[in-house]
Amino acid sequence: MASSIDDLKSAIKKALPELDMVIAWAAGPDPLSHTPLFITDEADVERIEWDPRCSQNLAGYLPGLRGKKVGIVVKGCDARSLVELLQEKLIDREDVTIFGLHCTGAVDARPVRKALGSTRGLESVAVDGGTARFTVAGEAKTLPLAEALQKKCFTCTGADAEVCDHFIGEHGQPPQVTETPTTTLEELEAMSMEERLHFWEDQMTRCIRCYACRSACPLCVCQDHCAAQSREPHWVDQTDHPREKLMFQAIHALHTAGRCTECGECERACPMGLPIMTLKQALNRSIQDLFDYRAGTDPDQAPPLFEFREEEKNIKEREW
Repeated sequence: MASSIDDLKSAIKKALPELDMVIAWAAGPDPLSHTPLFITDEADVERIEWDPRCSQNLAGYLPGLRGKKVGIVVKGCDARSLVELLQEKLIDREDVTIFGLHCTGAVDARPVRKALGSTRGLESVAVDGGTARFTVAGEAKTLPLAEALQKKCFTCTGADAEVCDHFIGEHGQPPQVTETPTTTLEELEAMSMEERLHFWEDQMTRCIRCYACRSACPLCVCQDHCAAQSREPHWVDQTDHPREKLMFQAIHALHTAGRCTECGECERACPMGLPIMTLKQALNRSIQDLFDYRAGTDPDQAPPLFEFREEEKNIKEREW
């Protein structure tokens, strides 16, 4: 990891004179989560951090910086979001310089903080094999990956940034979790439709309607015209009712159907810890089954629901 970050800093310093800025990660106020770093000066490069605390998907900043020459550091799931932005022509490929990395997994701050008891004096975080290792005030502590990583890491389809201009470090496989926890989607699939509705209504009673999930999503780019806050048309009521909150989550999930790369930002940003990425995962399964399409893999391929056609040319043939 040390050699990777040194190589990353070197590559960014070399490219920076031709760029308006480079987006990476730096240490933040939360010792378990690094924060975005906007580099405009070579001195800022030394602040770069790269380890399993680099959770945030930086691709979401790119549409707002269109027209500038921007470098961006991405891991596998971030790169897939970037591909979707390219497909939808929300960013211009010639204006973006991509520094790709291999991700060993992203820590989930909530359970890790609970398991460690205290993160005061947290010095380092690393994933090695099936274990997450933490150094807290000079003391080494370990957790199994099943207890330390974000849920998105258990269903990761590629830990390398496949689309990039500069790949830093060695290629590798997604985190190897020996005992993968049962996902919320698997739990829901075992329920009846009535039980599923009760599950989501119960979850939505905890929703505070802060829209952090929407704001964190790199593909939710129409926030100024969001159906959740529109009065014309008036799709969603502002009353504090679980079904109205679920209506917003359903709209958000359908808006990203065929586009969501399961980067997990919606769920990571939720202050109440709601399993809202599950809705996107369920739709992604349907999209893959129906259209044989996986989001974020080919910059030259259009998402199947991106434009209206009377007949979908890429829908899989099947017997009805």
